[in-house]
Amino acid sequence: MSDHTIHILGKEIHPGQSERLELEVARLHTRNRIQVPINIERAEEEGPVLLLIAGIHGDETNGVAIVREIINSGFHKPTRGTIITIPVFNVFGFLNQSRELPDGKDLNRVFPGSENGSLASQFAFHFRTRIAPLVDVGIDFHTGSADRDNITQVRCDFRIEGMNELAMAFGAPFAIHSKGIPKSIRETMTKLGKKMLLFEGGKTKSLDHEVINHGVRGAINVMRYLGMQNGEPEIIKPSVVIRKTKWMRSPSSGLFFPENVNGTLVNRKALLGTIKDPYGDYEKKVLAPASGHIICSNTAAIVNRGDALFHLSAD
Repeated sequence: MSDHTIHILGKEIHPGQSERLELEVARLHTRNRIQVPINIERAEEEGPVLLLIAGIHGDETNGVAIVREIINSGFHKPTRGTIITIPVFNVFGFLNQSRELPDGKDLNRVFPGSENGSLASQFAFHFRTRIAPLVDVGIDFHTGSADRDNITQVRCDFRIEGMNELAMAFGAPFAIHSKGIPKSIRETMTKLGKKMLLFEGGKTKSLDHEVINHGVRGAINVMRYLGMQNGEPEIIKPSVVIRKTKWMRSPSSGLFFPENVNGTLVNRKALLGTIKDPYGDYEKKVLAPASGHIICSNTAAIVNRGDALFHLSAD
């Protein structure tokens, strides 16, 4: 639970107060400051501190739209506790519509960071030391990378006490057991004793209204579950729980013609797609190795041998 007064980025924020602060993480060679806008909203009544963060990968715009919509609808103002919103963390990547920072590093692979490290490492360090210690629960919003399209889902480590209940309260179509990736924000938060959900939905450089609606509703559900907003979580349909997954990779290079859509439950040996060469010499079928749900699909028109095509549940 939060203290009566929150000290963040050199400010004292009392119950009932709102602040928009700037997290300064670096300076350009032009001496311009690089600042990350952060919103803090506190209710009069004490309670948990919830973090909603997006744009760790700058080209994953669905998450940015989700946090933006939560702010626009006023749900970032809790009736109890504190909500911290960071719509765009990787401001460099968002400006350039790229996954990485200018140093070529993936921000979600350099935590806990270093004050004197690479640019990405400095971002991670400032978050870990100045924001993370205040947080009780967090939701990190992402999409599929490259040409991969993720079905709407939350990921967490079900072995951690309370995480299964938090994932079910979110109410995404799918809830997937997943250990934290080494040097990711989720792993760092877990080591600090925080509860962190990872949201995935859609693909890069696109806005999917269905995914955005799921993300907004899920975040509000978590607020209600934590007692930070009035009402009960609105669960449209209980999440499909997945504890094991498997990637299907392309058996050859060529034009890729998928046959099934995300979320489909396919049977063993079902046709998932076909790889065809440009000259009409061969066609190779991609068959499901076992029954399971498709939770991610490759949307690329051309694939190479070994490329990830489908992510399937393997329970």
